[in-house]
Amino acid sequence: MAQLGSGALILALILAVYGIGASLLGARRRMPELLQSAFRATYGVALLVALAVFALVMAFVRHDFRLAYVAARSSRDMPLHYVIAAFYGGQEGSLLYWAMVASVLGALALYLHRNSDRLLLPYMNATLLSILTFLLLVLTVVASPFRLLPVTPPDGAGLNPLLRDPGMMAHPPLLLAGYASFSVPFAFGMAALITGRLGSDWLRAIRRWALLSWAILGMGLLVGAWWAYHVLGWGGYWGWDPVENLALLPWLTSTAFLHSIIVQERRGMLKVWNLALLLATFALSIYGTFIVRSGILSSVHSFATSDIGHWFLVYLSLVLVVGIGLLVYRLPGLQSERRIESVTSREAGFLFNNLLLTGIAFAVFWGTNFVLFSELFWETRISVGPPFYNRVVGPLLLVLLLLMAIGPLLSWRRTELPILLRNLRWPVAGAVAVAVIGLLFFERAWAAFAFAVAIAATLVTVQEFWRGIAARRRMARENPLVAAWRLVERNNRRYGGYLVHFAVFLIAFGVIASNAFQIERQFVLRPGERGTIGAYTVVYRGLDDRRTADAEVVSAIVDVYRGDRFAGTVESHRYFYRNYEDQPTARMGIMLVGMDDVYVVLDRWQDDGTASLRVYINPLVIWIWIGAAVFLLGTVTLFWPQPVPVAVRVPRTLPGAAKEA
Repeated sequence: MAQLGSGALILALILAVYGIGASLLGARRRMPELLQSAFRATYGVALLVALAVFALVMAFVRHDFRLAYVAARSSRDMPLHYVIAAFYGGQEGSLLYWAMVASVLGALALYLHRNSDRLLLPYMNATLLSILTFLLLVLTVVASPFRLLPVTPPDGAGLNPLLRDPGMMAHPPLLLAGYASFSVPFAFGMAALITGRLGSDWLRAIRRWALLSWAILGMGLLVGAWWAYHVLGWGGYWGWDPVENLALLPWLTSTAFLHSIIVQERRGMLKVWNLALLLATFALSIYGTFIVRSGILSSVHSFATSDIGHWFLVYLSLVLVVGIGLLVYRLPGLQSERRIESVTSREAGFLFNNLLLTGIAFAVFWGTNFVLFSELFWETRISVGPPFYNRVVGPLLLVLLLLMAIGPLLSWRRTELPILLRNLRWPVAGAVAVAVIGLLFFERAWAAFAFAVAIAATLVTVQEFWRGIAARRRMARENPLVAAWRLVERNNRRYGGYLVHFAVFLIAFGVIASNAFQIERQFVLRPGERGTIGAYTVVYRGLDDRRTADAEVVSAIVDVYRGDRFAGTVESHRYFYRNYEDQPTARMGIMLVGMDDVYVVLDRWQDDGTASLRVYINPLVIWIWIGAAVFLLGTVTLFWPQPVPVAVRVPRTLPGAAKEA
């Protein structure tokens, strides 16, 4: 397996270098045969990288501890699904997975666009292969996953305890695939800059690829929030951890990009902005990968410090220099065809949306990297925590929600103010009602305002759906369900986008409620004792100690009552894995009661069974996970193929009928 995998990577590196040269030379000399050879080289690279992945996975499955990477990440007592997942559980394997996703999606894009974007493809191919060349160079020279140990150990060290969770099966592969898949739209963008074909061709070529990357990364972030919620024990789903933040950045800039390309398609505007956002998105993906592998920022997600980080920093610098250089060189051909005519136009709304998203991205970037700037300029490490993000990013997110309430009601070029106000009357009425109720009953005034904004945005989206359904019912005499289905089917870009917006609003409700109304209490209880928190009573029943195939598990058993009504029993666990006894991990006890999560953390315990328990009441967190499901539904809708128009054959008019007419 080691020889097969390392040989496949070396051959893939050689093919990638050849493909770059063949693509550029074939395009310059107009040699179709050489271009076809370059494209076949890309297919070959994808197959060879997939072969290397297969070899590494088989080495894990067979417990081939001759490989240093396998010995460091797995053990014989691990369940098979964790053994397989361990292949991307370290930096070498995750880089190989990164390369596999980029190469396979790149080869697929090359095949699908072989007849439609022939002038862009050679340079798109060369850019993609240059990315793969860098990754393959690192995998063969610096961090090979197929390095052999001088002595084969009888067993491996096992996977990091924090990674032994069902979230491991979804969060890392989705997040890494999101990073890697941005290679395809970036390659098309660079091809457009190189060739000077800066019209709408390259936008049509990459829209679905950018949407795919954005959707994968978004789902990766949401699954990561779910994983953090039930494992890390801080009572929440987002801790503004540096690596979390850096994964959020390319999603924010790609969200801005997907909105602003609509303006370029419809009005020929924001051309420089779109290419700059595309470059920033790919660069931030590389930067996030660099931070994880350099260890220069402290994070629960980071790998140990290694030389790989320096390679990524050099590559990131090269990407920025080449990308910005090409962008500046092509500035004369990127002038907008029209100007914004009114601040109440849809294009102005998209521009404000972009400014907010990039402003949020900059604030998160600055807060995450402030510790590096402080060390560089003031020779002391000063980091910022959640209070900074809550005070800076929180208001920006509320303004973004407000804009999402107004944006769907704006028209291209100009919106008449009376019409806009008339369309906003019911959403504004709902928002005012919620704000008044909130100010009367909530202790935190900001929560009342935040709920009001979220309600307004939700009502606008519901109103737009209802108007579309009502129009179809009048036109086609369909019942509401059929009308809704036909509406989304025939206008999937618009209404799929509305579904994604609705998902964001659901998530916003969960975030606002869980931050504003969370209750936390610490209890030290003996078996049979109880404690009260809010409307709930928890009764500690005692400890349970048992073994699984790969760990010793200590569990606190807690009965939960809402008032006098028994709601159920919840268990909070601590896991002790072989070789990691000094690094216990947790799995929280979480029970949904109504719309509240009763969240129990086992902190410490004594030999007599006394336990220290942290208990949280987290309202509406379930709405975040429902929002994640709606987000997935919305993205699937965006990819739903448009129905093919049915051709109607019109009979020719008979000569006699023509004379009579």
